[in-house]
Amino acid sequence: MNHSDILIVGAGHGGAAAAIQLRQQGFAGSITIAGEEPELPYERPPLSKEYLAGEKPFERMGLRAQAFWEERAVAFRTGTCITAIDAAAHSATTAAGDVLHWGTLIWAAGGHPRRLSCPGADLAGLHAIRTRADVDALKADLTQPRRIVVVGGGYIGLESAAVLAKLGHQVTVLEAMDRVLARVAGPELSAFYQAEHRAHGVTIETGAQVVAITGADGRAAAVQLADGRQLPCDLVIVGIGIVPAVAPLLAAGAAGSNGVDVDAHCRTSLPDVFAIGDCAAHENAFAGGQRIRLESVQNANDMAATAVRSIMGQPQPYHACPWFWSNQYDLRLQTVGLSIGADATVLRGDPATRSFALVYLKAGRVVALDCVNAARDYVQGKALVERGLAVPPALLADVTTPLKAHLPA
Repeated sequence: MNHSDILIVGAGHGGAAAAIQLRQQGFAGSITIAGEEPELPYERPPLSKEYLAGEKPFERMGLRAQAFWEERAVAFRTGTCITAIDAAAHSATTAAGDVLHWGTLIWAAGGHPRRLSCPGADLAGLHAIRTRADVDALKADLTQPRRIVVVGGGYIGLESAAVLAKLGHQVTVLEAMDRVLARVAGPELSAFYQAEHRAHGVTIETGAQVVAITGADGRAAAVQLADGRQLPCDLVIVGIGIVPAVAPLLAAGAAGSNGVDVDAHCRTSLPDVFAIGDCAAHENAFAGGQRIRLESVQNANDMAATAVRSIMGQPQPYHACPWFWSNQYDLRLQTVGLSIGADATVLRGDPATRSFALVYLKAGRVVALDCVNAARDYVQGKALVERGLAVPPALLADVTTPLKAHLPA
């Protein structure tokens, strides 16, 4: 019988971290990781950066070597899609019809790229960036200089636009909102990145509503906008977020809507079923207690630790300060905290120097920082966010005083 004491669904950062930490904590039972992709766990962030650019080979992206997993008796079922969960029977059914039995289930399945819903969305030449296979297919389509339309002005869209522009392609980014990065950063940062991309030859169109993709010979040939314009293209990259991969859990009765709901210990409403990472909707202290999903390596790793501690009988509520990063051109953006609901922004430094920070405040307290080529402010500002300290804006803006000076003695 296919039985595992712990079955982990999803072979991304969260699933891998859970298996590693279970063994580190002394768990001696059987562990199986079931992942949809053929590969063992690998780094995701380079997909839209160094891997797409051809600067980092896949062989250097593995989270651990195969021997590591073998030495720790972590079994893998690659190329395996879980389509149904029976919580009462503690079983999972695969797309191939196999039934896997488990004592405890850790759901770390992440999500799948959100697709366009307009006419022409099924044409050849449309690409997503979520897996190695996605990027390999995109790279195979870049054999000559191309006219590329990127739909979505978030991190994935902008990172891929930066890489493709450097590779000599003609790139247009379409963002439906009035600025890029609108969901994750303040207007000042959006304006800075829009100017940077334009300086590198990228066309940025905001307030752009895609209504159709028109094709020629079954392949995307132009993107049609709501204002009637047609943007000729050779291929389209769609970076408009993910759809959380939680349908089997919700069908089994788990609470959730945008993702699967978890408590402070990453437990779903189903017995012996945990969920972590991109797909787990949790009440986050750094978002004012709102139930949110966080799509980040940090969240995947820290949620894995929370779930493992609970499984091992040493429960500790999830309380991790969110952090993110993005590399575009020679700019390294490091973000700590969540600027959701911020009511004031303080500029620290001069964007013209390409090294500055934005400090976000809510009711006078520091809730987040966006740091561009400003690693020291990022490191020191993290403590301000974690403690929710109130610091006068004039002091935050003074670059001659390090942020750590505002920490209580």
